[in-house]
Amino acid sequence: MKYHATFLAPTSATCSPVRLILTLFLCGLGLAKLSAQDDTISISRTANFLGQTKPIPICISGFSGEVASVLKFDLAVMGFIDVPLDAAQYILSGSNNGNVQGQLSLGRTVSKSNAGGTITGEVSPKSVLFSKSYSGASIRAQAHRLADDIVLKITGVNGIAETRIAFKVDTGPTSEIYIADFDGHNPQAVTHDHTIVAAPCWVPGHFALYYTSYKSGTPNIFFQNLSSGERNNFAHYGGMNSSAAVSPDGRKVAMILSKTGSPDVYVCDADGGNLKQLTKTREDESSPCWSPDGRWICFASKINERRALYKVSVDGGEPIRIPTSGVASPSEPDWSPDGKWIAFTAQMGGFEICVVPAQGGTATPLVSGEDPSWAPNSRTLVYARRNGGNRVLSLLDVPTKQYKDASRVSGSAASNSQPSWAR
Repeated sequence: MKYHATFLAPTSATCSPVRLILTLFLCGLGLAKLSAQDDTISISRTANFLGQTKPIPICISGFSGEVASVLKFDLAVMGFIDVPLDAAQYILSGSNNGNVQGQLSLGRTVSKSNAGGTITGEVSPKSVLFSKSYSGASIRAQAHRLADDIVLKITGVNGIAETRIAFKVDTGPTSEIYIADFDGHNPQAVTHDHTIVAAPCWVPGHFALYYTSYKSGTPNIFFQNLSSGERNNFAHYGGMNSSAAVSPDGRKVAMILSKTGSPDVYVCDADGGNLKQLTKTREDESSPCWSPDGRWICFASKINERRALYKVSVDGGEPIRIPTSGVASPSEPDWSPDGKWIAFTAQMGGFEICVVPAQGGTATPLVSGEDPSWAPNSRTLVYARRNGGNRVLSLLDVPTKQYKDASRVSGSAASNSQPSWAR
């Protein structure tokens, strides 16, 4: 869907006489560039990504109904918290009478710490950072756009409110693949096969998925173009075909095949050619994922009867163990797009979402859950959380530990799991 954003000029009442040097990234995403206000700000890079970082206080006012709810949800899972005016470092005011209009301003004093660094300084009340009016698309989409613009302006990192996720929906003995907005709204069924499906995976930069399905009676990997609906049986070797993972450049696909006996990691070209076996063990491998540079494939294995994370070169060679000290039975790894972290599920009585540096080391448990998938911003995770007898998808902002449940498909009786975040 398309939208339009219009800059609204600030009034003279919002101008400040105090000097301002704003070292924030200005990226228009096709919008006009804004001029910096005349105040003073200094930046120090000191944030600890895995420490308990405080969320950025922002006062949100003037919005109502769905738009107010969307803005608070989006900003919470990107590291912000809605606070009263006198506690705010940033002020978001606006309206949604017919279309969304928003103005982002600095509070009286700025002192923030997040994954991007620390900003301190004295500024005048309501120094305007931007003022925009949105049109086109739905009112909900306009609110997502505003949230992303706020995050980009303040942190210099693209927001994630306009991204999508794919996931599995269980409704008893069968399941289907769905896609939705990142918050679970606007769900659309990809499959209608009334069979068992699993492990959806986006093709980077394309509106297409791979997933495992029993549509043909055995577990095969299907590719589906979501624009046309066309799909093909991508991998249908003897035995199990599962867990497709597409390389960052979209040219190769890693997967788990049991065509020679036990489940092993294979890789092939995107057209299915040049199939190559990368692991040869008697025990099972599972859940391959790619390093952002496309050189390595990380996976879980039970080599020597102990489950651990490994990586293997896409060109072949001996697998290298990735240490995850402090946790047991790691599985379901996902490599962050910035290359710094691997998120995974650990089984320690229950299931825990953990992260470890990409080279290995001491793992950090974050929250109860399973099946983590990184957002494009490399700080937010979507994962499945058990809620009674069902599972719901939740979104976790790793630095602040704030999380929100996504909207659930098919009502309270369905389980939503195995999410994959589009990148």
